[in-house]
Amino acid sequence: MSTSRRSFTKAGSAAVVYNFVQSGAVQKAVAANDTLGFGFIGIGIRGMYLLEEFHKLSGVKALAAADVYDGHLTRAKEVTGAIETTRDYRKIIDRKDIDVVVIATPDHWHKQMALEALAAGKHVYLEKPMCWSIEQCIEVAKAADTSKKIMQIGSGAGTAALTQKARELIKSGAIGKVNQIRMDTRRNNAEGAWVYAIPPDASPKTIDWQRFLGPAPKKDFDPSIFFRWRCWWEYSGGVATDLFVHLLTMLHQVMDVHAPKSVVSQGGIYRWNDGRTVPDLMESVFDYDGFLANISVNLGNSFGNQGVMIFGSEGTLQMNSRGSLIHHLEPQYADVQRYATNAWPKATREAYFASKGAPQRNAPPQPKEVSMARGTSHQELFLQSIRENKPSGEGPWHGAAAAGAAHLANLSYRQGRRMSWDWKTGKIS
Repeated sequence: MSTSRRSFTKAGSAAVVYNFVQSGAVQKAVAANDTLGFGFIGIGIRGMYLLEEFHKLSGVKALAAADVYDGHLTRAKEVTGAIETTRDYRKIIDRKDIDVVVIATPDHWHKQMALEALAAGKHVYLEKPMCWSIEQCIEVAKAADTSKKIMQIGSGAGTAALTQKARELIKSGAIGKVNQIRMDTRRNNAEGAWVYAIPPDASPKTIDWQRFLGPAPKKDFDPSIFFRWRCWWEYSGGVATDLFVHLLTMLHQVMDVHAPKSVVSQGGIYRWNDGRTVPDLMESVFDYDGFLANISVNLGNSFGNQGVMIFGSEGTLQMNSRGSLIHHLEPQYADVQRYATNAWPKATREAYFASKGAPQRNAPPQPKEVSMARGTSHQELFLQSIRENKPSGEGPWHGAAAAGAAHLANLSYRQGRRMSWDWKTGKIS
């Protein structure tokens, strides 16, 4: 998880120049009626969802899928009817009739597969988190720019209608100057803690264990690691890269910021002491220019999940788990002192309120739900970017910033200290 200062400095400078807009989208656009050949690498839980979503879109032909568990390949055929399958992802990348590669593998494979797909001239949909480390994120973002191909990161939080509406309200001054953001995710069940069910046929015969390990350290076959890989640092960044990244992607879009200046984290394993190495509870405080962001994930309790709260000097925006946006106004007459004048004589106190033009009792303003139009799906927006030859709304530098901030939180947790990040120079200290 280390990052060389020299290589990251060059990458950080590039990020500022591109300002989160992928510069490589300058090739000929694809005609609206052209069919795009899609190849899928990794069709487990998330990958299967993406296969299903892309397969039902017009202008998409799902040609091939790669995975190292035979059961996933069987399911892919059931979903599509006629897709070709393989254990070797390179067969996907080498096919000339595949225009787009969707990568939804464990994190430790993202960098290598994305670089190979870009080098082969493919557009890439890369699941979040972008890569396994900050350095890898920057390397892939630079390669995407050079490739002249569209890359979209699969968080979806950055392009969501909810995010865009919140951004619009904040820019309009609806809640004044934002000073704090709180983001909260709570779960308390095995599935939410990545203790996924293991199919009964899981064995070295049905799983290509060595292909799964790839660049990770060598280990004996373990189906728990294969199906629950998010629980170990070798393949994942834990709660930060799996869950923080959604929230950080949203935060960066809403607040129009690049990355935090610093972060400090605390956490540990409090509920799921099952052999995992990543924490099941983590709290991080991110310092951005002008505001603080508190992000918390608790896999041991599901009560009171408040979602996202954006606090400003004139009001608050609340994004709740139902996907709605609530606008809370600050109380009127905030400068009128009721507590401090309670011991004054009645006539003096009444004269004071009259001079302020304020009532002696001030009812709190009622929250209002903000209406918004239904947004276009993240997958449809990716196709639109390819067909119109325009940068993705959640492109490689968005992905590098969000995943980078999550990795920074992990560095703080693992090193037990505050970590600083200068986005312009790339220096981490």
